[in-house]
Amino acid sequence: MIKQSSFEPCKWGKNAHVQTFWPTIIERHQQISYIHQRLETEDGDFLDLAWSALPVGNCTSPILVLFHGLEGSVESPYIKRIFKAARSEGWVAILMHFRGCSGEPNKKIRRYHSGETADTDFLLHYLKKRFPRAPLFAVGFSLGGNALLKYQGEKKENSPLKAAIAVSVPFKLDSCATKLETGFSRVYQKYLMSCLKSNIKKKMSLLDYSDYISLSEDQIDQLKTFREFDEHITAPIHGFKGADDYYEKCSSRQYLKDIKNRTLIIQAKDDPFISVDAIPGKQELSEDVTLELSERGGHVGFISGGGLFTPRYWLEERIPRYIKDRLADRID
Repeated sequence: MIKQSSFEPCKWGKNAHVQTFWPTIIERHQQISYIHQRLETEDGDFLDLAWSALPVGNCTSPILVLFHGLEGSVESPYIKRIFKAARSEGWVAILMHFRGCSGEPNKKIRRYHSGETADTDFLLHYLKKRFPRAPLFAVGFSLGGNALLKYQGEKKENSPLKAAIAVSVPFKLDSCATKLETGFSRVYQKYLMSCLKSNIKKKMSLLDYSDYISLSEDQIDQLKTFREFDEHITAPIHGFKGADDYYEKCSSRQYLKDIKNRTLIIQAKDDPFISVDAIPGKQELSEDVTLELSERGGHVGFISGGGLFTPRYWLEERIPRYIKDRLADRID
């Protein structure tokens, strides 16, 4: 089902780029408290988790599992805001840092990518076993949203989640890579590429990548686009034939029809990371998926009111409301 979103941008934030970058500017110095946990993985690596609070074993309150976007972390403004929203409801939030995103390089050659779901499955089953009475919800942003939707489609009726929410999703990775090579969107690409290149070079100083990456550090510095990075770095490290193979296999759009439990997608048509033609049609959605579309909102922005320096974020209202509806088994 596709619905018109109730989101309306604030008067001073109708521009997509203002919606996208203003929260980062305003909130870059804001701090939140969290509890760190390191979870050892079955392949001898680790996942760094950030908890808003540690639940007890017989916890019956909802646990919100958060998945950040490309090169995100617990310091990402949108993660901080959902931590705050969860606390105000008396719920527990937990962020899973994708491998290498917690500030410490992971131990293995592999890192993370837009279609990585093995770690998601590992964490969710760990939580289900440790807190069997707590309903699990997941919220994924951008890359994390794509991976979450792919996971939901892969697991079908076997998903351990009561419901999932995905925000600002790059449904078709090839289309989104092209979008970020045009216009002002290149500014976002340049910033994120600098983070990606810096982190892979750090790992190359610790591990031998000679069987996977044929480029020198100087040649890595010359990579300008996501497509180039994915062709020479992401694909060979993670077993794909190239960028096109990676994009084809990991784009979430093809998995939407297979989702078998309640899932909400929040998307803005003016998202500067995502082409409008990447947004799926209603025939591509299973009956359990609701896609809420707004004309504006940018990329993980959705500023709905408040002043320039005291903005109000609509996602802090919409996400808890959807979870409450699912807890009450109400139908939108």
